Amino acid sequence: MEAPKAKKIEKVLEIHGDRRTDPYFWMNERENPEVIKYLEEENAYADEIMKDTEQFQEELYEEMKARYKKDDESLPYFFNGYWYIVRYEEGKEYPIFCRKYKTLENKEEIVLDVNILAEGEEFFEVANVAVSPNNELASFSSDNVGRRIYTLNFKNLKTGEIHSDTIENTTGKAVWANDNEHLFYIRKDESLRAYKVYRHRLGTDTSEDVLIFHEEDETFDVNVFKTKSMEYIFMASSSTISDEHHFIPADDVFADWKVIQPRIDDLEYSVEHYEDEFYIITNADDATNFKIVKTKIANPGMENWVDVIPHREEVLLEGFEIFKNYLILEEREEGLLQIKIIDEKNKESYYLPFSDPTYTAYIGTNLEFDTEVLRYGYTSLTQPNATYEYHLKNKTTRLLKQQEVLGGKFNPENYVSERIWADSRDGEVKVPISLVYHKDTKKSAETPVLVYGYGSYGHTVDASFSNVRLSLLDRGFIYAIAHIRGGEYLGREWYEDGKMLFKKNTFFDFIDAGKHLVKENYTSSKHLYAMGGSAGGLLVGAVMNYEPILFNGIVAQVPFVDVVSTMLDETIPLTTGEYDEWGNPNDEEYYRYMKEYSPYDNIEAKDYPHLLITTGFHDSQVQYWEPAKWTAKLRELKTDHNILVFKTDMSSGHGGASGRFESLKEDALEYAFLLKIDKM
Repeated sequence: MEAPKAKKIEKVLEIHGDRRTDPYFWMNERENPEVIKYLEEENAYADEIMKDTEQFQEELYEEMKARYKKDDESLPYFFNGYWYIVRYEEGKEYPIFCRKYKTLENKEEIVLDVNILAEGEEFFEVANVAVSPNNELASFSSDNVGRRIYTLNFKNLKTGEIHSDTIENTTGKAVWANDNEHLFYIRKDESLRAYKVYRHRLGTDTSEDVLIFHEEDETFDVNVFKTKSMEYIFMASSSTISDEHHFIPADDVFADWKVIQPRIDDLEYSVEHYEDEFYIITNADDATNFKIVKTKIANPGMENWVDVIPHREEVLLEGFEIFKNYLILEEREEGLLQIKIIDEKNKESYYLPFSDPTYTAYIGTNLEFDTEVLRYGYTSLTQPNATYEYHLKNKTTRLLKQQEVLGGKFNPENYVSERIWADSRDGEVKVPISLVYHKDTKKSAETPVLVYGYGSYGHTVDASFSNVRLSLLDRGFIYAIAHIRGGEYLGREWYEDGKMLFKKNTFFDFIDAGKHLVKENYTSSKHLYAMGGSAGGLLVGAVMNYEPILFNGIVAQVPFVDVVSTMLDETIPLTTGEYDEWGNPNDEEYYRYMKEYSPYDNIEAKDYPHLLITTGFHDSQVQYWEPAKWTAKLRELKTDHNILVFKTDMSSGHGGASGRFESLKEDALEYAFLLKIDKM
């Protein structure tokens, strides 16, 4: 079977006196039958190329699925008189949201059974379930396309009746006022930016909803939330580098909204409430790695902010939790997350002890103020995710729940994790790499290594457990995470040095990490593989243009690869809000820079690695036509005979297939691809 050949329609794109010719620009016509035909031809070709792995994919899928507990449930958490649990039943794909009054021995009430709602749907996702303060009503939001445009509905928890109120085109979030009658929600504009906050009164037509706030700056989007104390409702406008928060008492929906601090360029802050004060985490006063301040509710402007936890050069402050007598900090130092306990009474402070060479620790769900108990989570590359209860007064720890790995084969002692450091080409930094492998896997030029990377938006890919990944480790692969610049693994500067006009550092760090693994004899280029999704797809796409023979194969999941054209098109979802990350190409300096690394614009007639490219037709974050165009252009220009398969899920979006286990089929395809080409 021959590879599909997309037709070419010349399209000249001109700006700043520069002309680009894009023969596949026409693929952005979502309703065009020829676009659908091309995607279906690529799917058929992918199936043909991977046909010899079909049985193996099924074997991998069943193997992965078998590790999951089929009738699993979440750890119960107590809130406003009820214990809340999310559980799964064997043979069903979707969650069931439940609760029990006062004690776990009481009869279960089903808040929402998503399996019933999802009947007959190819894709279905519930994004948010929120119970009213009087515990009698619930809002829930659903999406049956995968485009992350949610419809809000309401359920009477006493009668089980679904209200007639239906609110379309929302972000999926609803925040109840304390009167149990009004709630706040957010609508999206045509580019899917969250931009308008409305107040809805239950039982009234949505045409009567009141517009509370319109965020007119296209680089900002808006969010609503309620404080942990349940006393205030907040409305937050945020860009990548700036925030502005307004608030009202949750008891008075008609109150005038007050601002904490009007937006200022490069001023970031987020807020929590305690007694008569707001606690704020912020980068004010050049606190690059953030600090915590507090201020009286009556006068919350930054001129009244008082330091609680001052800025520290060596520690990135990522979050905090307030208790009546304790302040809990989530910090990152030398790449590793730590949880710090501060006793507000005696001012004693200390860290919870963690031992793995690379791991993830985080503050869990803690909804009560007046408590001596902290819930926190811990996982590493060899340790399944676990939730612990730490008694703040007695200083004792109790395991509440650990992710079960079924199948009878998993033992954490069979796996080894380590963290190594690669020299960067600029000599400025060392790039951390987290690794995990089976204890019987020997490091050699014949050992396959898969390197995962992201490196954008300050998002850090931490070392955490994956029972899906075991299928690769048990077959002799080493798995590596390159903690490259563009994330915040080594603090805020690590992010700043991998964005805008420093973006190439992200790609070069990843290349240097790969070369280090080869140099140190973990593997060789013949057995080295790269994987990245979304902005991580941009990463691997750019890397293979710079170093086409460093990696034997690449998996690009929903890849953001047509950077210049996308960032010039303000009608595409999320574009304007991305200017603070990539730069605005309407400015010639940024245009020239991003054109130098944009994967699509830099495809050349040369050999490339084996490639598996995936997308979702309804993707709201990276439009399907980016990977489609990229694939077509690669087919036209590449000079190798390596495999190139492009798979479009016609019924899903950015997050892939819905349902608990359906996404495992995507994992099985990716692993089958890697294992296939490693034996070629």
